[in-house]
Amino acid sequence: MAPTTPTPPKRAPPTTSHAAAAAAGADDEFFPPGQGVRSSVEVERVTPGLELEREASQRAAVGGDTAILPRLLDASGVLQDAASAIIDDTFNKCFTFTATVNWNWNIYLFPLWCLGVALRYLVLFPIRLTFIVSANILFFATFGLAHNFIKGPMRVRVERKLVEWYASAYVVSWTGVIKFHGPKPIRRAGHVYVANHTSMIDYIILTSVTPFAAIAQQNKGWVGFLQNTAMDAIQCIRFNRAEASDREMVQRRLREHVLDGERLPLLIFPEGTCVNNEYCVMFKRGAFDLGCKVCPIAIKYNKIFSETFWHSRRQSFSQHLVTLMTSWAVVADVWYLEPQEMQAGEDAIQFAERVREMICQQAGIKPVPWDGMLKYHNPSPRMCEKRRAEIGANLVKLLPPREVDEAAIEAGAAAAGGDGIRQRHGINTN
Repeated sequence: MAPTTPTPPKRAPPTTSHAAAAAAGADDEFFPPGQGVRSSVEVERVTPGLELEREASQRAAVGGDTAILPRLLDASGVLQDAASAIIDDTFNKCFTFTATVNWNWNIYLFPLWCLGVALRYLVLFPIRLTFIVSANILFFATFGLAHNFIKGPMRVRVERKLVEWYASAYVVSWTGVIKFHGPKPIRRAGHVYVANHTSMIDYIILTSVTPFAAIAQQNKGWVGFLQNTAMDAIQCIRFNRAEASDREMVQRRLREHVLDGERLPLLIFPEGTCVNNEYCVMFKRGAFDLGCKVCPIAIKYNKIFSETFWHSRRQSFSQHLVTLMTSWAVVADVWYLEPQEMQAGEDAIQFAERVREMICQQAGIKPVPWDGMLKYHNPSPRMCEKRRAEIGANLVKLLPPREVDEAAIEAGAAAAGGDGIRQRHGINTN
């Protein structure tokens, strides 16, 4: 059963497992609990229905309502929780793709739809694929030459410019139509940039205007090769969630990077996972514990032209790129908002929530009180069993006391010719 959604307060309620994960501190910024092992989360969630059941049990315990009908109505809390979870399951909605609406099934629109499919797959996709393959070959050739034959500060400048050009090539391969609002980010000490996260293309789009150093999970394949070459050249911070020792390294390098005004602006996606650009899950506190100014960036995609959400468990990044290149275009708005500082009497969690609300309001997305990393966890078996036992105990109280008809049991036992039936029903056989 999916968890129900409480009314979003100023900060997520402490009774949720998601709030508990966020309150654990900066250690949970990039690593799930259990030193990188995706284990079960064993935090009790008190729902309105569960509170209703407990109140009814307390009334019965002190000699209050004992009639069957009131107790039966009190047991409706179980049904209340179930119905609420099905109707308003905002956690799973954060990671679902946009539902497509059929519009082309009539005599005059269907031929136009077929023409559009042929144009996207047989004309635009080959052109875009040829372009991005050529761009990759050219980039790695020039990057290798610059890295091996240019020395000193000039090499750093050339490599940064090549990375910016490379990101722009990817945006062109999607026929990207990106509108930027606000002043362009610049290098300066004591500032960190945070943005909502839909896909890895968020970083590509932002880097096509200004190269950013970012924090990223270590990947395999050609994406990992790109991280080990181009992204290392612009001082990106890579980590592995399976390595608990990477925790301290990430926090140390974060603080060093922010204090160095010569390094590229640092970009962090504090949600910690990709969300479908319709919701925004809770921000981790790590980016807001650095003692520096936080510059919010809001990104909003137009899903009429393409599905930009990347679900890493359902498709590889290569498949995601093919999806984008077979769409009409990637249309997005990017807002660079005013830098924010922690206010007096405000802690890192409250600061993160305030910045999240700014981003959601600007991008027109809905903030929800869930920790996005919980999509990698399974509910605790002990917590589920405890909930079942509590529901079962409440239901048993609704049943009338069992009356044992000893005469009927004696007759059945005599017919069966044994004392086993008597013993099972607690009747003295002596």
